[in-house]
Amino acid sequence: MTTANFTWGLGRRKTAVARVRITPGAGAFVVNGRPMQEFFPVLEHQMRALAPLKATETLAQYDVFCRVDGGGNLGQADAVRQGLSRALKLVNPAVDGVLRAGGHLTRDSRMKERKKYGRRGARRGFQFSKR
Repeated sequence: MTTANFTWGLGRRKTAVARVRITPGAGAFVVNGRPMQEFFPVLEHQMRALAPLKATETLAQYDVFCRVDGGGNLGQADAVRQGLSRALKLVNPAVDGVLRAGGHLTRDSRMKERKKYGRRGARRGFQFSKR
């Protein structure tokens, strides 16, 4: 979705949801009001969040602002990656092939399986006692 100067993209992974907006700029990357390096201190998570910009070679062309809720650090980084990819695709539809080939637009549908009644967890039953 494009409004005024911003282009929005929504990303999800497990229970994490990222609302990403991009605007032409110098390459600032802000997550929940903090710089990305501060919000994602682990280098792997930073690389995952930046992957769409590196794949499309637009690292210093856009300012990125994200709101992330739910999930853990890895899930949030992957949610940001998908939201950023969707926003980049709206700005420039020609990068769709590059993003899709890298797997940045595909939603990782793996979720935690729900707990069933009569069991201790999703699949594990209660411990059986003979006596």
